[in-house]
Amino acid sequence: MANIFDTLVERGYIEQVTHDELRDLLGKEKVPFYIGFDPTADSLHIGHFISLMVASHMQKAGHKPIMLIGGGTATIGDPSGKTDMRRMMTREEIDHNVECFKKQMSKFLNFEGENAAIIVNNADWLLDLNFIEFMRDIGSLFSVNKMLTAECYKQRMERGLTFFELGYMLMQSYDFLKLYEEYGCKLQLGGNDQWSNILGGVDLIRRIGHSDSFGLTFKLLTTKEGKKMGKTEKGALWLDPNKTSPYEFYQYWRNIADEDVKTVLSLITFLPMDEINELCAYKDERINEAKRRAAFEITKLIHGEEEAIKAEEAAKALFSGNGSLENMPTTKVKNTNISILDAMITIGFAPSKGQARILITQGGITLNDEKVTDVNYMLSDSDFKDGYAILKKGKKVFHKLEK
Repeated sequence: MANIFDTLVERGYIEQVTHDELRDLLGKEKVPFYIGFDPTADSLHIGHFISLMVASHMQKAGHKPIMLIGGGTATIGDPSGKTDMRRMMTREEIDHNVECFKKQMSKFLNFEGENAAIIVNNADWLLDLNFIEFMRDIGSLFSVNKMLTAECYKQRMERGLTFFELGYMLMQSYDFLKLYEEYGCKLQLGGNDQWSNILGGVDLIRRIGHSDSFGLTFKLLTTKEGKKMGKTEKGALWLDPNKTSPYEFYQYWRNIADEDVKTVLSLITFLPMDEINELCAYKDERINEAKRRAAFEITKLIHGEEEAIKAEEAAKALFSGNGSLENMPTTKVKNTNISILDAMITIGFAPSKGQARILITQGGITLNDEKVTDVNYMLSDSDFKDGYAILKKGKKVFHKLEK
């Protein structure tokens, strides 16, 4: 059986590793590992996708996932990659978000069986810490000078770094120690923006006399230009269908750049690499088949095969005249006599009338295949042929208005 470390390298996940011995460890032991998630929303988003994929690959190779929910650290806010401190959350908000996360994680992980995944919440040990004991036993092992060289803190120094935030690294490091002691967890995984925090935990465990703590970071999901994937005009690309519809989710992946297709297929699908290499062997029109396959596989993974088929059918109806319009994003209107500006705001094409006017004057809005040029245009019954009207923004964003 292939070493999971080699599989992660082949698919392009691994960015940094604390110790070269990790590969040998993963080849000879079933290693409990953990990945942290801050419950700052009631849904995971595409930024968490890589973490879930890596956890799934690891579990399938026999290693035990510990999914740590940062119910305690979320009351502080992680300064990693941020210029401002996050809003502190109530315990009730955090508990609600944790329940939402559990449902979404179950699509990637098996919570039953020999190496069943478990979910733990660091609020269970962080919220009852004795400050004096913690600072004596844990704080004394950290050098402030060394901590301030971490990129996440250097970015905040000019704006002002609070001791509140400085404690985040200590708490995340303590999480690793706690999981090491209670579950034999030897490995922390995270995105490359977590490198400094991961190093803190690995070093803490080794400072108190253990030599088998390791850290590994994986690449963030970015475009060829280095921009994070998953940002849409409406904001983040959520895994919750009520926040991002399966059709919108499908269309996002269907419209990625040609150069990004192989990365997406490798990192966020389970297709074998031989098949991915074959799909991405062409740079002409046939690369569209790879994009279609990527969109379908990713949507199926998150929303199920039925929703993936519906999204694909809607896309065919819009772009090739085949398929079903039933699955296009749809909004019902009480009155067909609605201004084009109000219609655009209602369906999310623009956040304000000002932005809607700009889109129209730039030639970016089409109504039933006719370019809209009048910002004062009023829709009427005649626009709702067969009971609906189709608005289009640019070349690829469609929405159906139904009366």
